[in-house]
Amino acid sequence: MQKLCLLLLLFVLLACGDQPAVTMSDPTATTPASAAPPAYAMVIHGGAGTILEADMTEERAAAIRTAMEAALDAGEAVLKAGGTAADAVEQTIWVLEDSPYFNAGKGAVFTNAGINEMDASFMTGHDQNAGAVGGLTTVKHPISAARAVLEKSEHVLLTGKGATDFATEQGLEIVDPAYFHTEDRWNSLQRALEGEKVEQEKIQGNRIIEEIDHKYGTVGCVALDKSGNLAAGTSTGGMTNKRYNRLGDSPIIGAGTYADNATCGVSCTGWGEYFIRYAVAYDVHARMAYGGASLEEAANAVIHQTLEKAGGTGGLIALDAKGNITMPFNTPGMYRAYLKAGEARVIKFYED
Repeated sequence: MQKLCLLLLLFVLLACGDQPAVTMSDPTATTPASAAPPAYAMVIHGGAGTILEADMTEERAAAIRTAMEAALDAGEAVLKAGGTAADAVEQTIWVLEDSPYFNAGKGAVFTNAGINEMDASFMTGHDQNAGAVGGLTTVKHPISAARAVLEKSEHVLLTGKGATDFATEQGLEIVDPAYFHTEDRWNSLQRALEGEKVEQEKIQGNRIIEEIDHKYGTVGCVALDKSGNLAAGTSTGGMTNKRYNRLGDSPIIGAGTYADNATCGVSCTGWGEYFIRYAVAYDVHARMAYGGASLEEAANAVIHQTLEKAGGTGGLIALDAKGNITMPFNTPGMYRAYLKAGEARVIKFYED
């Protein structure tokens, strides 16, 4: 009997040794089902839209890449030290909000009235708690205001003066509105205003104009910490030349941001009205929770089927508790990047 057991054991070992190694088309983005999830992971975006290599100078590309690297550095420092996903998301988005290259914080676009109105949202996956703000004009880091609403109020969404008053009471940094003024964004507004003028002339004289300001520079981050918790955040300046205190998807939980440890964390960027109508961030979660879809299947279906069929443009980043990452978009480009513990970082701008 003992000899028979030894022979069976030898047979099993030899059979296992003949099995081919598991291969995957994108091992940096997907964790095999049998593998342990990474100790931590994080994914970020800096907006989707008409981002073309032919239109990008080397200097600008280098500056944007440097800003994205710095954002990844900030988040990874938190996660590597055992910090929370929420802290990582906030610190990461701070860096992106401080950069003039993205439509958030310092780089926020101008409204029709010539001011900067910023929105943000924050959600934690372990408890589905959420906070959001809209129409801020003097809060230096809107993402921190959104997190403060989550953690220090009984509400989910605060807007305008009330949101600013709340942020001030919480001790958040308040700056002069001039802090947000950048020449690039101001010039974008002037082109948009000129476009409106030409559009009126077109109506009268049958002239043809080009679309203005194709790029949406919203920023976002989703993080997975060592405790297995997810958090997601999104921050934006909205749309150039917007009016009437318009709010897009970024401050709307379920449209621009969502997080649930059982499924995934999501941050969106694009034409906000469509993301609101189709509850894009929540739809990714729902397809996983109720339909059994994988992270990639759910995200691709929403961006490349639901949105495209409706005429919506943009993209999203998503991360699940296993460390799987997806970054689909239906525009020519999207600033995006991710990292996983022990792996090389990935930063991309264009379709590839």
